[in-house]
Amino acid sequence: MRAIAIFLCSCWAIFCHAQQPAFMTDSIDAYIKQGLADWQVPGLSIVVVKEGKVVLMKGYGVKDIVSKAPVDENTLFMIASNTKLFTGTALAQLAYNGKLSLDDKVTRYFPSYSLYDKVSTGMVTIRDLLSHRIGTRTFQGDFTFWNTTLSRQQIMQRMRLLKPSTVFRQDYGYCNSCFLTAGEVIPKVSGSSWEKYITDQILVPLQMTNTYAVSAGMATRNNVAKPYTTSFTNTLNEVPYDQWDNLAPAASIVSNVKDLSHWLMFQLDSGRYNGRQVMPFDVLQNTRDVNIITSSRKSAVYPVHFRGYGLGVFSADYNGRQIYWHTGGAGGMVSNVCFIPEEKLGIAILTNNDNQGFFEALRYQVMDAYLGVPWVNRSTRMLPAFNEGMADQVKEVQAWKDSVGRGKPALPLVAYTGTYTNELYGAINITATDKGLRVVFGTHPDLKATLQYMDNGRWLLTYDNIEYGIFVTRFDLLANAVKGVSIKANDFVEYDAYQFTKKKPGLR
Repeated sequence: MRAIAIFLCSCWAIFCHAQQPAFMTDSIDAYIKQGLADWQVPGLSIVVVKEGKVVLMKGYGVKDIVSKAPVDENTLFMIASNTKLFTGTALAQLAYNGKLSLDDKVTRYFPSYSLYDKVSTGMVTIRDLLSHRIGTRTFQGDFTFWNTTLSRQQIMQRMRLLKPSTVFRQDYGYCNSCFLTAGEVIPKVSGSSWEKYITDQILVPLQMTNTYAVSAGMATRNNVAKPYTTSFTNTLNEVPYDQWDNLAPAASIVSNVKDLSHWLMFQLDSGRYNGRQVMPFDVLQNTRDVNIITSSRKSAVYPVHFRGYGLGVFSADYNGRQIYWHTGGAGGMVSNVCFIPEEKLGIAILTNNDNQGFFEALRYQVMDAYLGVPWVNRSTRMLPAFNEGMADQVKEVQAWKDSVGRGKPALPLVAYTGTYTNELYGAINITATDKGLRVVFGTHPDLKATLQYMDNGRWLLTYDNIEYGIFVTRFDLLANAVKGVSIKANDFVEYDAYQFTKKKPGLR
């Protein structure tokens, strides 16, 4: 009998293996290794679950380009905005339990909370915040909030200064501070902090024992990937770990693919894990219901027609199936988590170079294999445009550097020094050095930049942390006096530049 049982188990294993697409059984290793080389990705970990089983869980490449320590399934990465579905799920659970309504006005919990205009302030609900539909531009305010010393309460207070560019509830604009605000409702109704609630209600029941709700202390944890970028240089540069627990409900979770396999099983098994109903399926359904359309045009590249956003997760059709996914971008790391309930298929991919598209190409490649999409090498198709864009950026930056020192500023350097303020951001301070000007950012404790004069009123702004970028900027001059300066950061942080006004001496 024992021999028969072993034989049957072996047959079942062979059968299950045979049911996997050829890409998964004979091509994916080579595909990933080539992709890491092509896109300059030091390391990657991936998990694929299908029909309630893990069919692939593996690390590739290295977590540290110096030590060459390999990535494995337990290597920790910041999952960044993949945090958002955890927040949306927590709030949907509280709604199911009658602790709140997703359509409650935010002012019910925070009477002094205010958006830019009174009408929106009086209408904005938890659902609005979780759906990115308050009318602001994507990433608006993030330069002020990301990696700064501002508290969660201070960020919420400054949201009143985010001037919308579109009509409230009409258009989608990705909003991290919205998720923070929604997440801060959790302590109001549960008595637990956001991080404790996420840990107790989601991480512990799903046995995600090596997942952390906040990223503080990440550098000291075991088996952690280091963050890298190739932005502005096209060479790998290590960057600091993000410090954004002040935006925790939007972005702070640290995890690995082994633990994320549990999250995917939970999503694909209607709220169950290991046979136990952790949450009612209604909770999960509420997170997936589309609250705002993000696109209704057929894609020229993918078999997609419609896209929308629920409560921390995107939804779309893909070759006749409904898919749910989110990406996450931290400094030096990008990731995605995707699940397709109709196929009982889940995918999570974590990487440690934030300036690449391979993490998305790989997700699409796996989906194509399982969903019967004709073979197209997604990575090699995407790569030429990316390489061309990087070559143009490097060439542009070098031309800027070559222009440094070609002229002299209109005024002595001391005229440009002083304190500058922006209503949303606060203050920066500019001092003179023997190489030009030095910028110190008031609420970014570790962020500094140099300003070097080029020519024709142009200055080269170079951040010490390359993650924030290299840009050309100008000072506003009037009647031989400096009135202000424009400060831009990497689009990865925020798209819009900030205009800072110089304070007059003696003014507070």
